[in-house]
Amino acid sequence: MPSSRPSPDRQHPRILHGRRRGRPLRKRQLDLLRTLLPNIEIRAPEADGTTLPVALNLDLLFPDSGQTRRLWLEIGFGGGEHLLFQARAHPEIGFIGCEPFVNGVVKLLSGIDHGRRTGDAISNIRIFRRDGQQLLEHLPRQCLDRASLLFPDPWPKTRHHKRRFIQQDTVDQFARVLKANAELRIATDHAELCRWVLRHLASHPSFEWMAEDPDDWRRQPLDWAETRYETKAAKACRQRYFLSFKRNSAPAPLASTKT
Repeated sequence: MPSSRPSPDRQHPRILHGRRRGRPLRKRQLDLLRTLLPNIEIRAPEADGTTLPVALNLDLLFPDSGQTRRLWLEIGFGGGEHLLFQARAHPEIGFIGCEPFVNGVVKLLSGIDHGRRTGDAISNIRIFRRDGQQLLEHLPRQCLDRASLLFPDPWPKTRHHKRRFIQQDTVDQFARVLKANAELRIATDHAELCRWVLRHLASHPSFEWMAEDPDDWRRQPLDWAETRYETKAAKACRQRYFLSFKRNSAPAPLASTKT
């Protein structure tokens, strides 16, 4: 969809773990993948033969808006409940939703389609169907006003910790793509993952933890829509953690590379 230009940061692809597909799709869902998705999907730019990734031209994401939009990113939007809520509440903001699980994608598409058929059209969402790490690598510097990572897989086994989305590399990438004073939100119902996130973010020179008292990270933000997964966690009496970090004005570190 958008065109591309060279990016200054060298990156290497990450292996995507987890399911890509669940239950068989119904005919209506397949139709939405065929007809609606191509109009709002972001496709990763192809490499130009060098080792550098190429950056998305975000000016082409919302060409009909007539102005440069603020951009919010949601990685792993699940069924799209929170993303749809935010897009309706903030029609002036452009939203990028990242989700490789096709059944989640069709749920979001169904919500967008329902809005169009009932006079509640949503035109400010774009979808990226690959790993969120790959999307971060293709985003230009200081382009996001908010990023959210909601209830990512905790990968609880020690040998699987390297699969967790929050790693040094991804935190550095968030620092690169978020504007000064932008917000990074991370929600989880897994206590050890919460500690993992705090170890990586609270000690990072580019981020400041915004909590002032324990209630700040034990209660939902005011502008919040509960997801289906979160509802299940609440019914199971699992403590939920809502972590918010501000991107400060420190220069972003160089993106990490693998040898």
